[in-house]
Amino acid sequence: MLIDFQQHYTPPELLKGDPGKVTVDLDRDGNPHYLLNPLLADLAAHMRMMDAAGIDAGVLSCGAGFDQPDLAVCRTINDHMREAERAYPGRFIALAHVPALKPAEAAAELKRCAVELGFPGVVIASELQDRPLDSDALRPFWKACADLDLYVFIHPLPRVIRWARMDADDLGRMLGWEFSLMTAAVRLINCGLLDELPSLRIQFSHFAGGIGRYLGRIRGFQQRNKWGTAALTRHGRRPKMPLDHYLDGRLFYDIAGWAGPDHAAAWGGHWVKFGLQELAFSQLVFATDYPQAVREASEVAAYIEAVRALGDSGRALAAGANAEKLIADLARRLAARRKRPAEVRA
Repeated sequence: MLIDFQQHYTPPELLKGDPGKVTVDLDRDGNPHYLLNPLLADLAAHMRMMDAAGIDAGVLSCGAGFDQPDLAVCRTINDHMREAERAYPGRFIALAHVPALKPAEAAAELKRCAVELGFPGVVIASELQDRPLDSDALRPFWKACADLDLYVFIHPLPRVIRWARMDADDLGRMLGWEFSLMTAAVRLINCGLLDELPSLRIQFSHFAGGIGRYLGRIRGFQQRNKWGTAALTRHGRRPKMPLDHYLDGRLFYDIAGWAGPDHAAAWGGHWVKFGLQELAFSQLVFATDYPQAVREASEVAAYIEAVRALGDSGRALAAGANAEKLIADLARRLAARRKRPAEVRA
């Protein structure tokens, strides 16, 4: 039961760029911020890749909806996601896309996606319209997700973080995305959100930006008295429990985040090896980041073999470990593969 928790799909009418080749979208300052890949809109290619690599099902999200304020666009994406599930029974699992900063619209669309469309989760960016994820404006969104038992997948924002030193060398995507994920993880822990909503499940992409490699520093600066921040409103925040309680028991992480695809086995295996050492295995789920980080079926297969070669933990991840912690009815969803499409639609 190998579930890929990070596959990207964009409905054809929303995909920009040259339909015949991979191009890159630029922000208003000329910085690269999202890959325009024709494979994003090609579900048949997704299927061929999964069949060749041995992936049972892919969890779909759409970059155009990570930070989308327009409800109509979100609904279009969500309806296409449901069509993908119906077209390929049991092979795709869709996530909801909502205007998260518009409480009433977001709540209504979350309910439609959870109840009517049957989605198990929702995706948002690691920052929304220049607001951090611990913004008070997002509290209604988080509560609605918890109330509907939807897990939240957090992906880096397609736009680079607006730091002047990210204006060269593709640093926004190379490092800025990962800094954004780490920043979001620490802020969500310290703001008390996870204490307020004990049932809320959050999946960070890319090992939360490789946060494990910074834990010595993060843990250290959580000692507010030692570093002189205990009395500072914004800088002295601490959750109810020690930091590791949330890192090792409340947040989930997917193992994508290496940048291929040319050396999937070497680079992907190396990236996952360190992640397995740094974060609790119980919180990890498998992911490829297809078709952005890796685009060829052979490279995906090589990556999967590299994960398996890491030992018992790697083999367990490649066998679907922890997947049902995020998608409780996974067995039922996969069973749809044995039904004819007409039976699924009925």
